[in-house]
Amino acid sequence: MLYRQKFDTFIRKYENVGYITNKADFSDRVCNESGAVFLLALSREPQSLEELLNKIIVAFNDVTIDDIRQDVIDFYRILEEDGFIVSGETPEELDKKDIRFSYSQLEPKTVKENFTPKLPRAEETTQYFLDEHFKQHPHLTSLQMELTSRCNERCIHCYIPHEYKNTDIKPELFYSVLDQCREMGVLGLTLSGGEPMLHPQFLEFFKTAKNYDFSLNVLSNLTLLTDEIVEAMRTSRISSVQTSLYSMIPKIHDKITTIPGSWQKTYNGIMKLVENDIPLQISCPVMKQNKEGLSDVFKFGDKLKVRVVTDYNIMAKYDNTRENLENRLSVDEVGDVIETLLKDDLEYQYLITRDDYFKKCAEYKKDPEGIVCGVGVASICMVADGNVYPCAGWQNCVCGNLYEKSLKDIWENSPKINWLRNLRNKDFKECADCKDQLFCAMCMVRNANENPDGDPLKLNRHFCDAVAKNREIVDKWAIEYQEKHKK
Repeated sequence: MLYRQKFDTFIRKYENVGYITNKADFSDRVCNESGAVFLLALSREPQSLEELLNKIIVAFNDVTIDDIRQDVIDFYRILEEDGFIVSGETPEELDKKDIRFSYSQLEPKTVKENFTPKLPRAEETTQYFLDEHFKQHPHLTSLQMELTSRCNERCIHCYIPHEYKNTDIKPELFYSVLDQCREMGVLGLTLSGGEPMLHPQFLEFFKTAKNYDFSLNVLSNLTLLTDEIVEAMRTSRISSVQTSLYSMIPKIHDKITTIPGSWQKTYNGIMKLVENDIPLQISCPVMKQNKEGLSDVFKFGDKLKVRVVTDYNIMAKYDNTRENLENRLSVDEVGDVIETLLKDDLEYQYLITRDDYFKKCAEYKKDPEGIVCGVGVASICMVADGNVYPCAGWQNCVCGNLYEKSLKDIWENSPKINWLRNLRNKDFKECADCKDQLFCAMCMVRNANENPDGDPLKLNRHFCDAVAKNREIVDKWAIEYQEKHKK
C-alpha cells in the first residue's frame, strides 16, 4: 500500500504538536507527539507502508516495527477518512483519488458554509487547542510579506498614506526571508503590496515561493494579471487569491480606486481566475460610496461560487491621520448594512433564532486570560524596506528590521512583540462587563491608528458603537422570530 499527502494538504510540527491542514476544504487536525512522528513521515511523494514504518521506528526506543504497525495503519486510515491523505496500490491510483479544487464542485471551498468535521475526533476545536498552545509557546505560523509598497490605485479609504508607497523589496531580502520562514516552520505565506504584481520580479518571486511548500496566498487588485501569472497560479499549490471589488457598477468602483477603468480590469481578472479554477476570495469593504450596492457584489460571488467578505468599519491611516475616515459609515449606516447582510445569511439567521440564543448571550464571557489576537502569537507582517510590524495596518509599530536582525531574533526577542503577545483580555478593563462581548473581536490596530497617541489599549468608541448596533439588530431579529413562532 502506498500513502502520500493530498495536493492541498500541509503538515507542520509546533514544538511537540503535530498539525495537518487541507486548504481545499478548510479542515485541520492536531495530534500528540507520537502522532506527530507518524505525521511527519508522510510527504508529497508516494511511500510504501514499509518505507514509512522504517522512518517512524527510529523515533521510538524499545519498540519494534511489528509493535507499531497496526497503530500506524489505523492513524493513516483516519487521516484518509478525513480527507488529508490518499492511499492506493499505484501512484496513478493516488492521483485519481486526489481531487483538486474546482468551481465545478457543488460546494467549493470558496463558498462552503459548514466547516464541522464529518467525523468529529475531539471535544474541542483545533483552533481552541492551538490558541491555548500558542499562548504558552508562540510559534510563527503565518507571515504577510509586502513585495512592494507601490500601488497603481489610490483608494480613498486606504490605511497606508499614499506618499509612502515607493519601495520595492530587494531580491536578496526576499530569498533570505523565504529561507528563514522554512527554517522556522512557517505554514502560511501571503504576498502583498501595495500591488504585488507591480514588482518587476513578481512572477519569479511567486514561482520560487511556491516551491517552499508554504500555503501560499496573494493579495492583489488583479489589474496587472497576465496569462503567464495565471498559468503559474494554476499549476501551483496556491491556497487563495484575494481581491477587492467595491461595486458591480464600474463608476462606483472606479470612484473608490480613483482610477478610471480599474473595475473592468479587476472584473476580467476575477473571471480569468475562476475559469482556471484558482481559489479566489472577494473583499468588499463598505463605505458611504458603495453601501447601496453591497448585495449585488454578494450575488455576483454566489453566482461564481466565490466567497465574498465585507468590512463595514474602515480604519484610520497608520500615521494617525484621519482624512480617509470621511468615507466611513456612520453607526446608523452600519446598522443598515448589517440588516442587509442578515437577510441573505441563512446560517447566521439559524444561530440567532435558536431557543437558547438569549441564554448564550447572557452567559458568554471572554476568558480574562485569553489572548487578544494572533499578532505576535502566530502571525506577523513585513514590508518591502525590511521593517516588521504586528499586522499590515500597524506600520507605526516597528518591531525590528530584517536588514539588521533575523526573523527568528525579531520574533523571539522584540520588546514590542513580547509586550503584545503577553496582553490578555483582562488588560481591556472597560470590556470586562460589556454585554456585547459575544459580538466583539478586539482589534488593537484599529485602536492605535485612530488614537492620537497611537495607544492600542485605548478603546475606539466608533467600533464599540458599531458592535452595540450589531447586537441591537440581531436581538431585534431574534425577538421578532420568537414572537412570530409563538403564534
